[in-house]
Amino acid sequence: MNRVERFRGSVLVLGSRGMLGRELVRQLQGRAGESKELHVSAWGSEELDLRNREAVLREIPRFSTGIVINAAAYTDVDGCERNREHALAVNSAGPGFLAEVCRESGATLVHFSTDFVFDGASSRPYRPNDVGAPVSAYGESKWQGELAIRRVGIRHLIIRTSWLFGVGGKNFVEAILARAQSGQPLKVVTDQIGRPTFTVDLADATLAMLEAGAEGTMHFANEGECTWHEFAVEIVRQAGLSVPVGMMTSDQLDRPARRPVYSVLDTAGYTELTGRSIPTWREALRRYLELRGAAA
Repeated sequence: MNRVERFRGSVLVLGSRGMLGRELVRQLQGRAGESKELHVSAWGSEELDLRNREAVLREIPRFSTGIVINAAAYTDVDGCERNREHALAVNSAGPGFLAEVCRESGATLVHFSTDFVFDGASSRPYRPNDVGAPVSAYGESKWQGELAIRRVGIRHLIIRTSWLFGVGGKNFVEAILARAQSGQPLKVVTDQIGRPTFTVDLADATLAMLEAGAEGTMHFANEGECTWHEFAVEIVRQAGLSVPVGMMTSDQLDRPARRPVYSVLDTAGYTELTGRSIPTWREALRRYLELRGAAA
């Protein structure tokens, strides 16, 4: 694995109003307050529409940017199935445009991808060098985004993650809590297995990877695997709610987009590179519930 420049200088975060983007900005600004060598800019879709190649090529060079972090994406899995063109424009073409501008400026591009680039047929955790075989429009759009970046041949770091939850966005934890507190029956699928990931831990890991000189493709998710049903049961338990969580299959859920049955990510490369352990998803969930409780 080649090394990139040590994490410093100018950093531009795209998708800064999203669940992951705002956490990246928070942690970066904390570091910038301690160092005069780090300067952080944050843009949402209002400042830059990634679908517009001319705007991307025009606007980003106005900043002295050493690192561009792309946390912007169209993540509605079923919505992507209904609107493939939009998914490809945001998740595939947009990253390609960013790669173009980074090639011209010499900046490093950090881009987030997903476990949904895989088909779920593996009998072992997916490794960073495994070839994508998506089974949904969302997964296909994210896989094509990865390929677009690689084709340009720039310095880049693609971070695949999974089952993301955090403050400031729609996520599985909030959906389960809302359902449980409403008194409605609660049923969750038992035949999909993955690794939940807390945005706080992913943002922290991203900065750790950059400081360690990571380049290429890396995986990060909280330690441990579970089904969505097991995740839901733990959410309800940690929230102190006495609500039964029923079981169902993916076929019974009958959603427009297929999901990979098994999408566990192998994160050994992260541990080897950084020398850091990864918190378990149960411990991460505890911290998330404490954080949202304090903000209430």
